[in-house]
Amino acid sequence: MDITNIKDYMQTVGQNARAASRLMAKADTASKNRALIAMADAIRRDEKNLLTANAHDLESAKAKGLGSAMIDRLALSAKSVASMADGLLQIAALPDPIGEMSDLNYRPSGIQVGRMRVPLGVIGIIYEARPNVTADAAGLCLKAGNAAILRGGSEAIHSNQAIAACVKEGLTSAGLPETAVQVIETSDRAAVGELITMKAFVDIIVPRGGKGLIERIANEACIPVIKHLDGICHVYIDDQADFDKAIRIADNAKTQRYGTCNTMETLLLHEGIAKQILPPLCDIYLEKGVELRGNQAACAIISRMKQASEEDWRTEYLAPILNIAVVSGLDEAIEHITRYGSQHTDAIVTENLTRARRFLREVDSSSVMVNASTRFADGFEYGLGAEIGISTDKIHARGPVGLEGLTSQKFVVLGEGQIRQ
Repeated sequence: MDITNIKDYMQTVGQNARAASRLMAKADTASKNRALIAMADAIRRDEKNLLTANAHDLESAKAKGLGSAMIDRLALSAKSVASMADGLLQIAALPDPIGEMSDLNYRPSGIQVGRMRVPLGVIGIIYEARPNVTADAAGLCLKAGNAAILRGGSEAIHSNQAIAACVKEGLTSAGLPETAVQVIETSDRAAVGELITMKAFVDIIVPRGGKGLIERIANEACIPVIKHLDGICHVYIDDQADFDKAIRIADNAKTQRYGTCNTMETLLLHEGIAKQILPPLCDIYLEKGVELRGNQAACAIISRMKQASEEDWRTEYLAPILNIAVVSGLDEAIEHITRYGSQHTDAIVTENLTRARRFLREVDSSSVMVNASTRFADGFEYGLGAEIGISTDKIHARGPVGLEGLTSQKFVVLGEGQIRQ
């Protein structure tokens, strides 16, 4: 396809996607599952090619001086390639939501009124690094009966195109239109500007990446956007917490992986237990190379901790840096989360059921947890299969967006000749 004229190129992509979406909306479950299985097989078979393409991208990224968090998200391994294939097989194993009817009720007139789950249509996904998004997004959009336009970052263009070849092979082998999933072949940023304004062809935009990218998309898009801006996640350790649980959770939530949106950025500690639990926790963090920044009360306990600035509490580090605040109790913890959080994921560690329930009710985030690491805020861990992203919006989809989040519902009415009197 000619991509010298970005506007014409994107219009063609949009037209192809809209035409493909009509075919995907009526595709049967067996065909969709065959495509997903064939994609997984192609990814496993082409592991060497995918890793070679990814090595090219990594070399370029390092030469350009991209940060360690970006490099971490960009990198593929034999394990992550296998995970991509497994994710597609898991999506194939999920129930097909399309055509599902629910809430059927008889009305006094004798008609039955209910809802039917239907595809959204054409979904545009804009993402940075993370080549696995290409496979995850393709699989989820396909199973939900949608067409997808995927625009990955320039830093991952070789990886994304290699994965796209596997996706295209899977679609054609199942008799589905290869244009049901189109991966944009140019790194020109003008393509993004076109994609987010093509109202005639695109129904929903899903941005995945840094805050700057998502803010730009949210501000400039003429199409509804499913998004989260950042993941400023908190863990609050209550004075009625089990110490062993608290240390495991607080360690895992921060250090299991630094560059993800569900990684803890601020640890809150009840003042009644701070002097007991903070020293062993900080020994773990410092041994793992985590820089600690705290409020005055935290710094008074740990002398090696830097004083946190006002901006620190509002920062998603995606790096081995952690804020720590000693608070007076649950009320101050919730107040802190309300003030500085991003409505992504927040957790409490406590054995007090009343306080746990208050935390669940009063913390206004897309995922709220009791006695579990924030790292569980993920579509796979929630049983959704792969996810297309996290939404902190309150309309349509909230939290990890899986199959159901990529569908809508319409009312259906079943009658036997009734007319309205």
